[in-house]
Amino acid sequence: MTFVNSPSDRLLGIYLALGQYPILRTRIRNRMLDKLYEKGILKQETFEAEVREKAIRSQRREGLVQPFNEEMPEIWELRVGRIRYHLIELTFSEHFSFKEFEAIVNEVLGEHGISGRDLRLAINPELSPLELVFEQAMTIEKLDPQERESYEARLLESKVVIIRSMISDQLRYINVAKEWFTITDLGEIKRRIIGSGRIGGKAAGMLLAARIIREKGGEALRANIRAPESFYVGSNEIYTFMSINNLIHWNDQKYKSEAQMRDDYPLIVDEFIKGDFPPGIIEKFQGVLAIVGSKPLIVRSSSLLEDNFGMAFAGKYESVFLPNQGSMKHNLNEFKKAVALVYASTLNPTALLYRRRRGLQDYDERMAVLIQVVEGEVFGKFYLPHGAGVAFSRNLYRWAPQIRSEEGFVRLVWGLGTRAVDRVGNDYPRLVALSHPLLRPSSEPKAIRRYSQQYVDLIDLEKNEMVTLPIHDVLSSHYAPLRYLVQVDEDDYFTPLRINLSGSDNRNQVLNYDELLKRTPFARNMKDLLGTLEKHYHGPVDVEFTIRIKNPDTIQPQVIITILQCRPQSHLIASEKIFLPTGLADEDIIFSTQFVVPRGLIERVDYVVFVPPEGYFALPTNTHRSKLVRAISELNANLGRENFICTGPGRWGSSNSDLGVPIDYSDIYNTKSLVELAGQGVGPEPEPSLGTHFFQDLLESQIYPLAIMLDSPTTIFNRSFFYNAPNHLAEFIKNADETLLSCLRLIRVSDFAPGRYIQIAMDDEKNQAVAFLKDEATYL
Repeated sequence: MTFVNSPSDRLLGIYLALGQYPILRTRIRNRMLDKLYEKGILKQETFEAEVREKAIRSQRREGLVQPFNEEMPEIWELRVGRIRYHLIELTFSEHFSFKEFEAIVNEVLGEHGISGRDLRLAINPELSPLELVFEQAMTIEKLDPQERESYEARLLESKVVIIRSMISDQLRYINVAKEWFTITDLGEIKRRIIGSGRIGGKAAGMLLAARIIREKGGEALRANIRAPESFYVGSNEIYTFMSINNLIHWNDQKYKSEAQMRDDYPLIVDEFIKGDFPPGIIEKFQGVLAIVGSKPLIVRSSSLLEDNFGMAFAGKYESVFLPNQGSMKHNLNEFKKAVALVYASTLNPTALLYRRRRGLQDYDERMAVLIQVVEGEVFGKFYLPHGAGVAFSRNLYRWAPQIRSEEGFVRLVWGLGTRAVDRVGNDYPRLVALSHPLLRPSSEPKAIRRYSQQYVDLIDLEKNEMVTLPIHDVLSSHYAPLRYLVQVDEDDYFTPLRINLSGSDNRNQVLNYDELLKRTPFARNMKDLLGTLEKHYHGPVDVEFTIRIKNPDTIQPQVIITILQCRPQSHLIASEKIFLPTGLADEDIIFSTQFVVPRGLIERVDYVVFVPPEGYFALPTNTHRSKLVRAISELNANLGRENFICTGPGRWGSSNSDLGVPIDYSDIYNTKSLVELAGQGVGPEPEPSLGTHFFQDLLESQIYPLAIMLDSPTTIFNRSFFYNAPNHLAEFIKNADETLLSCLRLIRVSDFAPGRYIQIAMDDEKNQAVAFLKDEATYL
């Protein structure tokens, strides 16, 4: 299926090629004209009349009132000749391929004893259309090794031009990609592009990772790693879509206030999904649907900056699952709507504020679209993969001292990977430290069961929609890979699933993936995969993936890992050796925690934004909680020049406001740390959010995530500071009413301890963080 090689590209290619033969080009054009006559596209008796008519029109455009009297004969002949040449090139490009043009050129060159190959080797890649650049590069790749050696620099130049034009213009990406992609690889990508422009960062990362593994992975990796079937909508098409649907007026959203962005966005989404696409693009969409048949699809964002080095844009833009089980008309309408939703998400307030915070507000962030066949298998009326998740080559948060951070980390779920990358409020993925795959954050049987996966995201083929169900509504003894997913809880002792449990109650089954980790090479292959990519990416990476357990009835089944996405891993800036303070007075410690601590130092904190747990959980409705979030967001903006941290109950950033404050990154991006409180009556145990999009945002912005288990005997929490210090909220929030004052406090450290500020030291080796008071004089 070919989506490229437009007449305009061919016309430019013909024009540039003819420019290289200033003497022979007249003969080449005459041969082109002969072919047009031969095929009946032009008629000789009318062509010259058309040339003359267009020449006269050109005279009038250039200000000649009496065309036959005001122009010298030699100028008239020059004019007619140029019009004739233009019409020949234009008409030829509209009816014949570039290869047919090349055949004519080669014929003329052959008459003069010149190899046609010289045409393809003489172009300037920087100025030529991609079709010509590909031709040149393929010609060089086919040369004998000895002859090719002198053209290697030209081949590399051609690759860089193709990558920059078709995939990504980010220099750090190009520096890696040019060493790996072959012209054959790039040609296969080109064949699957719809429209014009680049394919964006998400697609670029996936393709590069798969290419590196294909070339440098060991035998086990090459046999077990693959990429999904994919197609790409070029980044220029978003502007075409916006132009024909009169949506260009929304382009100034990035310069508006946050409040205006949020007010406008629902209207933007509504207008985008009502838009339509050019007939040529719709035809290509139909082509994709014809190729994939009834397989489910996911339509994903792939903006030019997405998944780039140091700015992942994790979760900022839309991704839409398409079950694809309806009629062709229905599937096409859903497909168009999904692409429109991805386009609209470029104007999502969260994305725009992220860009503003990262200094990218003025960048022309065009949105390409990545279309992937959803990895999975049919099980009854459902469609889902055996597993999915996100993996990191560096484990930034270790819950035990023996864990080796350099061997990586995995966040694994059953079903679609949404529950692995989103911080859902009612569920827990399996956290896997690849250096010690079976070592859990908690070894207590009740905790293992409580913090195992409870729900699964999948596609219901009968309902033709993505759904979320309790796992026990889907788990069945007929599910072939079941023994690798679950263990049986027998009075707080977990045993493998060894017998057919047909007809029995599956409620004592715990989805923990222990048998997968024990009995398959998944953990080893994932560690090798991450290590290989980190080496050749020249830095840590994170990878989104799915797994398929092939031949699950065998003693040691094969586990196929499909790479959905690969990007540089976000990280906190490395700190020098951290020394925890000793001999502190009790009243000088604001808090101390030993729960999954990163390494770092926050040198100065002057304000603390505190959400009292009892005040938060007393809020009667989600509307009140949304009002609290807006107040926190306003504080974040107003405290932009101050050093502050945020502290409060439960999982911040959760989709379930019953389990934590439902903020997102755009509400707290100025804070230095996010400190989550947990304990009896306070909130759920703070499952580490490693791997979620929210977690990625914190790391990119150098915001240190911390958690305090208030019930732990090793925890210190200075209640006098948090509850008794004056509340300055009314000074920073307009119209702060009593309800808001009861659930949100802004504490100025110097009120509690005049002439002092807070410093936070975090030692990952000792797994301890301490926030303590320091004198102003020591900072100065």
